Amino acid sequence: MIDTTTALELVLLHGSMSTKVLEVDLKDGLDYVLAKDVISEIDMPPFRQSAMDGYALHIGDDVTYSMVGEVKAGDNNNPTLHKGEAVRIFTGAPVPVTANTVVMQEKVTVDGNKISIEESPKENTNIRLQGEQIKVGGVAINKGTTIKGVHIGFLASLGVTKITVCEKPSIAIVVTGNELVSPGDKLSYGEIYESNGAMLTAVLKELGYKNTSVVTIKDDYDKTKKVLKDTLGKHDVVIVTGGVSVGDYDFVGKAINAIGVQEIFYKVKQKPGKPLFFGKKEGTSIFGLPGNPAAALSCFYIYVYPLLKKYEGAEHMNLPAISLPLLFDYTVKGTQAQFLKARIEGAGVTILGGQSSAMVRAFGDANALVCLPRNSAEIKKGQNVKTILLPTK
Repeated sequence: MIDTTTALELVLLHGSMSTKVLEVDLKDGLDYVLAKDVISEIDMPPFRQSAMDGYALHIGDDVTYSMVGEVKAGDNNNPTLHKGEAVRIFTGAPVPVTANTVVMQEKVTVDGNKISIEESPKENTNIRLQGEQIKVGGVAINKGTTIKGVHIGFLASLGVTKITVCEKPSIAIVVTGNELVSPGDKLSYGEIYESNGAMLTAVLKELGYKNTSVVTIKDDYDKTKKVLKDTLGKHDVVIVTGGVSVGDYDFVGKAINAIGVQEIFYKVKQKPGKPLFFGKKEGTSIFGLPGNPAAALSCFYIYVYPLLKKYEGAEHMNLPAISLPLLFDYTVKGTQAQFLKARIEGAGVTILGGQSSAMVRAFGDANALVCLPRNSAEIKKGQNVKTILLPTK
C-alpha cells in the first residue's frame, strides 16, 4: 500500500498526454484546453473610450466650458476640441483625440450650450486608454488554460472566431456487480439499483467530458476479461467501479492482469477508497475504483480528474486546495488519510454527516473535501484543515 501523495504523483507521472489538437469555433470551445497561446490582433480597447456618461473636455483655465457637440457609443466622428471646449459623451463612446479628460455628468451643471464643473479636472480621468486591457501582439489567453465562459467573452471582444484546443479523452465506464439492476426495473431481494455509471457520466459531462460510454457486467471472470480487453482498445481512459477488492467474486484484478495491464499501484492508505487500482496498457490508463458510490466519487475527484486534465495539457491539473478553519469539532475515525465530504460556509468549513463510503447523498450538499493526514485524532473548532474545492459547485 502507498500513501495518497505518492499515488497522485504516480497517476500524473504515468498518465498519457494527448498529441491531437483541433480547431473549434469559439462558441464551441467551452471546457476545452488551449493547445497554443491566443494572440490579440487588435488593441483592446481599440480606441480611447469613455468610462461613463458625462462630458469630454479639452481642459481650460476656467470651470466653464462651451459645448460643441455630442459623441455616443458607435459614433465614428472625432470632433476637434479647443481649450475650454467640451462635448457630451456616453459610456463606451470614443473620446475625441483633442479631449484630455471626461467629467461624470453628476459633477456638471448645464446652462444652454455652456457647462460648469464643480472642480478642476485631472487629465485622463474616466478614460479607458487604447490598449489598456491588451495590445496588438499580446497574449490574450495562455496555452494550457481551460476555456470558461468569461474566456469566450474576452476572446469574442477581440474578434476571435476560432481557437486551437487539445482533443478530449475518450472515456469508458465499466460497472461490475451481480447485485446491480437498471433503474426502472423491479428490485428483487438482495439487489440494488446501479448508480455509479449514471453518476460518473453526469459528473464527467458537468466537467466538459461528453465522449463517454457505460457498460455494465455481472461478476463473471471471462466476461469481465473480454469487456475490459475490448474497452481498453477503444478508449483513452477506462474507469472500472467495483470488483477491485480480493473477494471470491471480485474478478477485475484477475482480468486486468490476464489481459496484460501494467499495474502502477494497487491499494492506497486512505479512507474512503483503499482498494484503488491504477494501471496502463499501451496508451490507455485504467482505474479500478471502489463500488461504493461515495468512495468511487471521492477517488474520481482526487485521482481521475487530474489525469484527465493532464491528458488535455491543462496548466493546472489538481483540484485547487486552500486552508480553512473548521467550524465544528470533529472526531476522526480510523488512522488512514481521509477525504471527507464538506461544505465551505463563509470563512470556514464544516465536515458533513453521512461519511460512509456507500452514502453519496451528502455529496449533494458538499462543495469541498476536507483532507486529513494519517493518524489524525480530534480536530478542534478553529483548527485549519486542507480543503479541496470541488469543481462542480
